[in-house]
Amino acid sequence: MSKGISKVTFEDVNNKPPCDIISSGEEDMSSEKKYTSCEQKFEHTKTHEISYNSASSNADTTDSISGDVDSGAKEVSKCANCGKEGAINTCNKCKSVKYCNAACKKRHRSKHKKQCERRVAELHDIELFKQPPPDDDCPICFLLLPCFDDGRRYQSCCGKVICTGCIHAMGKICPFCRATTPNTDKEIIKRTQKRVDVDDAKAIFCLGCDYSDGTFGVPQDRTKALELWHRAAELGYTTAYFNIGNEYYNGIGAASDIEKANHYYELAAMGGDVDARYNLGIFEEGKGNTERALKHYMIAVMGGYSDSLKQILDFYSRGLATKDDYTKALLSYQEYLNEVKSSQRDQAAAAREDYKYIG
Repeated sequence: MSKGISKVTFEDVNNKPPCDIISSGEEDMSSEKKYTSCEQKFEHTKTHEISYNSASSNADTTDSISGDVDSGAKEVSKCANCGKEGAINTCNKCKSVKYCNAACKKRHRSKHKKQCERRVAELHDIELFKQPPPDDDCPICFLLLPCFDDGRRYQSCCGKVICTGCIHAMGKICPFCRATTPNTDKEIIKRTQKRVDVDDAKAIFCLGCDYSDGTFGVPQDRTKALELWHRAAELGYTTAYFNIGNEYYNGIGAASDIEKANHYYELAAMGGDVDARYNLGIFEEGKGNTERALKHYMIAVMGGYSDSLKQILDFYSRGLATKDDYTKALLSYQEYLNEVKSSQRDQAAAAREDYKYIG
């Protein structure tokens, strides 16, 4: 998949391709049909624990802490409009102020609007630039799955995402469940539909790709594809948001809407999709927000996205990034390579062009 982005402009942005099945033909690329894969990503919640090392403390300290807590609670519970205590109606957007009732909230709206918008933007950026969840390991070799689509495959027989190194080593048998590779389009769709029926988000995503491109005997239907991608995203497969964003960006399957495209790219990026993260960097760079663009590129590099490394080098050459920034990016990308490289994957990449796992 080519994002083809240089000098702050987008070329056509392509969807993640249908992501199933290994061809049942010979290993020769000339008789093989190329099938790329999707990535498996999950919601990730960090927990923060506060522990106290001291087993005991004096009564004065305890009383002081309790007093501060009580004072803070009273301050937070005051109505932002009239100042009365016991306010329980929280601002729906910023969650930072409380009111006695809806009437007080309405009266205070004009005074609170700018502060509320700033706080909402701050909270959004905290989530947007948070380090996304790590990708999964291949369930066979236990190495990190490559971010590059050609380095992984979704198996509709068992619902697993497996690296192409392990797939190549096993030939026409699934490395995980030992099912044979399907020989017909009908069998491929039958297996995919079986996984769709049990709400397998990745299978739903793949079926959406089939409808988008009209592959495996499925009629091309962009509207149906968009519906399936939304369903997959709602079930937790955040890569689907990337394809939805592409539809809005390109105006295919949905009316062109750059604002909506950006929104869905953000959802995909927060879920760990490096393609979406890179696109966000391009958007910000195009608007002249080089600091925000650099943040996006740095996160994408940590996930193995090599084009982001090129963008950071370009920033460095133009004085928009420091030497430390570029050094950090190089080290992050090398760390990623150390985690994904293996001789088995190298052999698969050498044998087949569509098994290359490093961009």
